[in-house]
Amino acid sequence: MAVNVERDGGVAVVTVDRPEALNALNAETNAALLAAACELGADGSVRAVVLTGGGDKAFVAGADIAAMKDMGAEQARRFSELGQAVMSAIEAAPQPWIAAVNGFALGGGCELALACDLRLAAETARFGQPEIGLGITPGFGGTQRLTRIVGPSWASFLVLSGRQIRADEALRIGLVTAVHPRQELKAEALKLAADLAAKSPLAMRSCKRALLAGLDVDIANGQVIERDLFALCFASADQKEGMAAFLEKRAPRFTGE
Repeated sequence: MAVNVERDGGVAVVTVDRPEALNALNAETNAALLAAACELGADGSVRAVVLTGGGDKAFVAGADIAAMKDMGAEQARRFSELGQAVMSAIEAAPQPWIAAVNGFALGGGCELALACDLRLAAETARFGQPEIGLGITPGFGGTQRLTRIVGPSWASFLVLSGRQIRADEALRIGLVTAVHPRQELKAEALKLAADLAAKSPLAMRSCKRALLAGLDVDIANGQVIERDLFALCFASADQKEGMAAFLEKRAPRFTGE
């Protein structure tokens, strides 16, 4: 299988597992990722997801160049549509997705990490959008999400130069939130996932919706979205439980209702 999914309680681990191709994304792998994202998104028992790459060298080294080389324009459009659908499904998932970037995250791999809510990197990780060196643009959302995450100046540098950056520089520009020794990366990602999984699923979903929707509207309309989601939380059992637990000085027991 190009994509493996494992579950442990409320946490799922999704592994892109084509180490012989540095986990490159071909149509089959993208289709498997899309199916996994849709399945996990519909599973209320899954409260957080860790996404990583199989093997020791790559998270995802990019889209599969061998599969793209002889594509015509219409084939390329369909390939881009599928890749963008994967990224959008991850971005829109009700649970938080954490990218555990254990190696090369280039091209489509960088775009896959960008679609996640949080990104942790191994010290050996490398990031970049090298498509310009192949005579193409990024095709899975990189030109859009990079600007939103690291700002237009760094996005322009990465896309127009095609250069790779190390994990420490990715941390400095806000592309990742933490860097860990490679052997500790997965454990740290799972620890973060467990922490997020203990939060209210309803509030988590609402927070994600507010953050995502606010990117595409002005601040006044963004605050309307936030206000409405805030109000809806007060019709939930999770809000009653969370505030009661706080006042009673105990851990909350959220049900997502």
